[in-house]
Amino acid sequence: MTQDIQFITRTKSLIDNLKSVCANYGLGNDGNEYKIITQVFLYKFLNDKFRYEVRQVRPELLETDNFLKALQDLSADEYNFLLALIDVNAPRLKAHHLISYLHNKQNEGDFAKLLDDTLREISIDNADIFSVKSSTGTKTKLFDELSQFITDPSKRDTFCKALINKLFEFSFEEVFNQKYDFFATIFEYLIKDYNSNSGGVYAEYYTPHAVARIMAQILVPATVSGVKCYDPAAGSGTLLMSLAHQIGEQNCSIYSEDRSQKSSNMLRLNLVLNNLTHSIPNIIETNTISDPYYLDTKFDYIVSNPPFKLDFSGFSADLGKDSFKERFFAGVPKVPKTKKESMAIYLMFIQHIMHSLSTTGKGAIVVPTGFVTAQSGIEKKIRERLIEKGWLRGVISMPSNIFASTSTNVSVVFIDKEADTEHIVLLDASKLGETIKDDKNQRTVLTPAEEAKIIENFNNKISEENLSVVVSKADIAAKNYSFSAGQYFEVKIEYVDITAKEFKAKMVGYETNLNALFAEGNLLDIAIQNQLKGLRYE
Repeated sequence: MTQDIQFITRTKSLIDNLKSVCANYGLGNDGNEYKIITQVFLYKFLNDKFRYEVRQVRPELLETDNFLKALQDLSADEYNFLLALIDVNAPRLKAHHLISYLHNKQNEGDFAKLLDDTLREISIDNADIFSVKSSTGTKTKLFDELSQFITDPSKRDTFCKALINKLFEFSFEEVFNQKYDFFATIFEYLIKDYNSNSGGVYAEYYTPHAVARIMAQILVPATVSGVKCYDPAAGSGTLLMSLAHQIGEQNCSIYSEDRSQKSSNMLRLNLVLNNLTHSIPNIIETNTISDPYYLDTKFDYIVSNPPFKLDFSGFSADLGKDSFKERFFAGVPKVPKTKKESMAIYLMFIQHIMHSLSTTGKGAIVVPTGFVTAQSGIEKKIRERLIEKGWLRGVISMPSNIFASTSTNVSVVFIDKEADTEHIVLLDASKLGETIKDDKNQRTVLTPAEEAKIIENFNNKISEENLSVVVSKADIAAKNYSFSAGQYFEVKIEYVDITAKEFKAKMVGYETNLNALFAEGNLLDIAIQNQLKGLRYE
């Protein structure tokens, strides 16, 4: 644990140092800063991951005083044999791609061009493993030409040198043989300053870890292997990472879609950090609702925190056509005359997820809590379908402000094609949690004990007063398909036995109090009338 804390501290220091370099060259809080930080961070990780993989198969190369020279001294055949030995999902670097090589070249001219050329070569050599695809099959490159973000050509060399010097200061290698759970903290720290970009918000990338853990541990209470996991609005992949950790990275493949290029790049980095490099080819940059890449693929597990409201009026009319009706069985929200940005796009994601589950598939979706009680419309049609099909496993209503970026109350709907329809768990966690200050916002944080209680009650189908209730599909149908736990809690009326004498005394007391209040009211009426009589117009 101490080693983990030290590593996290040092890694956060690296991120701060890279941000400082950007700020010194006029790129602090610039729209391109996140690209520089994440791409340089990725380059550092690939460099150290390559060294680590070489150490596993040829430890003598790293036992030398100069690994760079030892690699340079290999013949072409020896180098190719080395690549054949290391993990197929590991990066493939040449000697002149290493940070140590660039660090040694700082006194030579055109350093910015050298760095850009190096990153371009790494992109080409590793495209099959690390590139993100669009729905058309086009692959994105790993790295931009970082020097081009500096508008003054005379400063590009020194800018690139400053970046390399920061990368040279420590190594990731010491933790590659550990579980990567602590990378969640690092990744959150890495992106926390990129709160907005062209109208996007931080919620686009981040789901609270407590919510992610609860979803994963409820979805996967037992050991599974060889499964496909999917998020149709993945963001940075927090939900997918928690799910993969719960299953075991080696036991699952990750699939995702998201229309945001920034999200796709963040997710790629998160997969690399979390030992899920083998799933990078499954990241697709596309509009999941109108142009899904995985339309005909069925998944074992689906997790999602989709955008709740978004203007999708530009393609909503197409979604009502016959070719979309099987997927969007409950319909498409109407385009409002004003406030088109309030269109409930999350309803389209719920329907898409239901369509994408395998015959034994399981899913967990974050929704606005209003969804669970809406009396009509698309919301109710979806709830009816879940009950009629016997797919609802349960619902958890989360505390207010559990998302720092929104005050919207949220619930998590759990879908299971093999659900026990006589024991559906509805849990109201709205009164749990502790309020903390998160920058300028108030946020509710669940304690570890509360997380454990939620998971235990849900997985073991435990009814607990004012927290959880177990109901049948017939019970839910009788309540107009409400998924709100509060509507099923038993209303208790406490009865107290009293004698006739005690009852009479209580009634006399009530009568005396009422008479006193009436008398006081009469006096006030008289006082008000006297005040009105004294008013004069002048």
